[in-house]
Amino acid sequence: MAEKTNEDRYLVPGLMRGLSVIRLFTPERPAMSLAEIAKALDITRSAAFRTVYTLSEAGYLLLDERAQRYVLGPAVLRLSYGYVATREIVEIAQPELERLRQRTGWSSHMGILDGTSVLYVLRVPAPRRDPSIVQVGSRLPARGTVMGRVLLAGLGEEELIALYRKDLASGPKGKGPALPGILEQAARDRQHAVVIHTGDFEASIVSAAAPVRDMTGQVVAAINVTTPKSAEAEQELQAEVRDDLSSTAHRISRLLGWDPRDQEA
Repeated sequence: MAEKTNEDRYLVPGLMRGLSVIRLFTPERPAMSLAEIAKALDITRSAAFRTVYTLSEAGYLLLDERAQRYVLGPAVLRLSYGYVATREIVEIAQPELERLRQRTGWSSHMGILDGTSVLYVLRVPAPRRDPSIVQVGSRLPARGTVMGRVLLAGLGEEELIALYRKDLASGPKGKGPALPGILEQAARDRQHAVVIHTGDFEASIVSAAAPVRDMTGQVVAAINVTTPKSAEAEQELQAEVRDDLSSTAHRISRLLGWDPRDQEA
């Protein structure tokens, strides 16, 4: 299917080409290489690369790096009036967390809120010794962990009260604040793109977490980075690691269809 040209001066050629690329993907042809895309549109590999790169950055395409083939990304669903994403959050997040680990040398995790607990759904350990006690499937108290704080900050005050009123009726249990402290902590954490804690649930580590949002802007998961506690690690966390974590969370959110401009509108 060659790319069609049109003399209409009001058309945006780059946009038309991007839409043509998206239309190439069908149930019968769910994955394509760059060469196949260029051939199908009868354009150069260079032109195809620029278009595919733009679509990938916006979340409309995902690259399977092992196979070097592209598939449709979750952001396409924003064009379909809110259909449920077909790809699991973990599948989308894993390559991003692996790259984060490679850049920082820190372990990384993803968690979701399960009642008043954080359920760890993804773990990417650092190449050096990982002091973390958590594994995929671990559950830790949300109010006492940095990822949990991010997830709780994504809830409204009434939701937090309803969530913890019964759980804390007989008094605080384990690590973390009581209900008034949970509400105050969540209010503070909402003001920050990244929540940092040194010696949080585990005293021997430093950690930070950031929210992952879906296409509606809701916090659906959190990601974190952790490493053994040291003065050097704390300095790294306050500088490049924090920024890298924030960018990675933003990137995963965009791949899930989130557009920060929607919140600004």
